Formats: sequence, C-alpha cells, structure tokens
Amino acid sequence: MKKLVFPYGHEHMEYEFGDDLAGVLTSSIEEYVPVLTGRELVRQALQNPVGSKRLSELAKGKKKIVIIASDHTRPVPSMIIIPEMLNEIRSGNPDANITILIATGCHRGTTKQELIDKFGEEIVERENIYIHDCDEREMLVNIGVLPSGGQCEVNRIAVEADLLVSEGFIEPHFFAGFSGGRKSVLPGIAGRTTVLANHCSEFIAHPKARTGSLDGNPIHKDMIWAAKQAKLTFIVNVVLNSKKEPIFAVAGDLEQAHKKGTDFISSLCAVKAIPADIVISTNGGYPLDQNIYQAVKGMTAAEATVKQGGVVIMLASSSDGTGGDRFYHLLADEPDIKKTMQAFLMRNRNETEPDQWEAQILLRILMRATVIYVSDMPDDIIKNMHMIPAHTLGEALDAAKALSKTKHPTITAIPDGISVIVESN
Repeated sequence: MKKLVFPYGHEHMEYEFGDDLAGVLTSSIEEYVPVLTGRELVRQALQNPVGSKRLSELAKGKKKIVIIASDHTRPVPSMIIIPEMLNEIRSGNPDANITILIATGCHRGTTKQELIDKFGEEIVERENIYIHDCDEREMLVNIGVLPSGGQCEVNRIAVEADLLVSEGFIEPHFFAGFSGGRKSVLPGIAGRTTVLANHCSEFIAHPKARTGSLDGNPIHKDMIWAAKQAKLTFIVNVVLNSKKEPIFAVAGDLEQAHKKGTDFISSLCAVKAIPADIVISTNGGYPLDQNIYQAVKGMTAAEATVKQGGVVIMLASSSDGTGGDRFYHLLADEPDIKKTMQAFLMRNRNETEPDQWEAQILLRILMRATVIYVSDMPDDIIKNMHMIPAHTLGEALDAAKALSKTKHPTITAIPDGISVIVESN
C-alpha cells in the first residue's frame, strides 16, 4: 500500500493505493536547494548575463528606458528583482528616464494596493509606473504582421523606448511551452486583437503547442517575433519553488537567457508518461486551484498520460467558481462537445473569442477521456460543463473504476499537475 497526499485548496486530500497504482509523476524542483538567497541569485545573474552586455552597459546613453514588469496575477518576486534592475541601470546611467510598464495582458488593471504589495511602497511612490490596458487604442502601435498573419499591436511606451527590458518568471506553460522571456511582450503588453490572434484555435490544436514544447510551437514563434520586433533587449527571469521563492535566476539576451532557464526547469520537471486507465491530477492547491478555468492547466498533465477512453480525476477546490461566465457558457450552452469544438476550429485567428482557448483545451481533454471533477462546486455546474462531479477522492475513484472499460484499471497519480512536464515515451 502507498499513501499519497494531493494538495486541495488550503488543505489536502489523502488516499492509500494498492497494486493498481502504476506510478507517481512528480517534479524534483522542491528538492533543489540554492546556495544563494533570491536577491543574491538575481544580482549574480545581472552580473553574469547570458549572450549580452551587462544592463549597466546597455543603459549608457539611453534616454527612455522601459522595464516591462509582471502584474498582480503572477507570483514574480518583483520586490526583489526590480530594485536590482533599477540599481544596475542607474549605475550605468544615473539620469535615465525609467518607466515600469505593467504587463497586464488581457487582465484587469492592477490596483495601487496590488502594486504596493508587489513592488513595495517606496518604488510605487518614487518610480514612474504605467499600467497597460489591452483595449486602450490610443496607446497601441502596430509594429507589423505576426508570422501567423495576425496584426501585432503593442503598447506605445515600449515602442518609443530607447532600451526595452523585462522581468518575469519561467514555469511550464500548457500551450506556450514555458512562461517568461518573450511573453512579457505578447501577451504582456499587446493589444487584445493581437492576443486573440495568437491564441487562435488552429494554434491551440497544434500538436507542438504543449507543455515544455518550444521547437515548432506556433504560439511561441509568434511571441518571439513580437518580442524581437518590439526590441526587447534584456530579460531578468527567475524560477520559483512551491513557496514562490526564487531558486534560479537568469539575465541577458531574450532567447539565450530564456533557454538557460527552460533547460534548468526541464532538468527538474520533465517526467516520462506512465500510461494508465485512470489519472489523478491537481493544480497544486491554493491559489492556483481557485476556479475551473485555471484547473484546465493541471488537467493537461493528466491528458498527456491517460489512455484514450480513460478517466481523468481532477482535484481543484474551485472556491472562486468557474473562472468567468464567458468561459462557462462557451462550454455549457451546447450539449454536443463535438459541435462546439468544430465551431472553434472553423473560426480564423481574427475571429477568436476571449477564453475560447481554455474551453478548447478542456474540450480536447474531454474528447480523449472522461473527466471527474472533485471540487466544492455545485454539481449542476460541473455537469453543465460536461464533467462528472465528485467531492472526495474516494468517491471519484469509485466512479472512475465503475466507468473503466477494463476489469482492473491502472492508476497514475500526479500530485501537482502544473509542476511537471509529461513527456511521451
């Protein structure tokens, strides 16, 4: 017998497995202990940039310097990174006119209190900060046509900069391959139409648009093009553990530094698939399992290892609901999931609807496996979204075994679905 613990909201669920447990897929990122503090890691990265001169050298003679910074939805330790970047810039150019441009993507604007929580009161009061709005037309500039054919519009402040740099963090991403690097520009400071074009159904359906995949990924290709066209010259990215503490930092060239970071993550997070009839996954507990929309990410880890026609059990408390009415209705308004998928696939990139990509990925999973969704949500909402509701792991496993097409179904467990990169054998 083997007892496993699965994070769930602020708590956890436990279950004791028998011989039917085929394997457990876990990342070794939590076992990695850096010898330096987070601030020391960032400082060391700035002093030893990858494929680039130091930021202090790049800043010399520049009048307008823009730092693209993450917004309130990302756990980037900006209170550590931004002061180090500002010090490095000003050591080379004390009189630089610096603007911190908040990369909200298509999220709502960051509040002043959220800025203070993220950067500290001193930086918020002292520095020039502008919050990007993807629908603020007068602040968007067209910088060309993406490889995909979509128009590329980005924030004017970035385009008019003499030096454009960014901060961020790198983690596995379920359709961009990895976060970080180029994502500061697209979707970070892009217009809504550009983001929607990049997240089109054709690209989401592409077999290379998966977790940990960059080579041949059309979404990544668009993002790289946009970042280069916007002249993103220098990045500072960190890798975080589950406590949101930096364990690794890279700085330097947009592509070379990002690759060093993704290589580091892959060395710790890549695991070989263990195909099974039933696969259990989570979103790592709070705060990432607060709604169904976010939980789709953890489901993709299970999708990568569940057998065709099998069962995925997703544990996500979903205390904050579905993640939006638009997302809910994209799934709930049509009982035939094949019809909905066909409707998505027939739309060209300039007809993409907000949240369509998340609904499309969930439908893709549902067309491979039955999903039993363990949450605190009302049963009818889960059913309307084409999943089977459950409220305990034991209840879900009983249902999964009853649904299984084999007499003795095998089980693969993924205690944290967003921390692993599941590779096919």
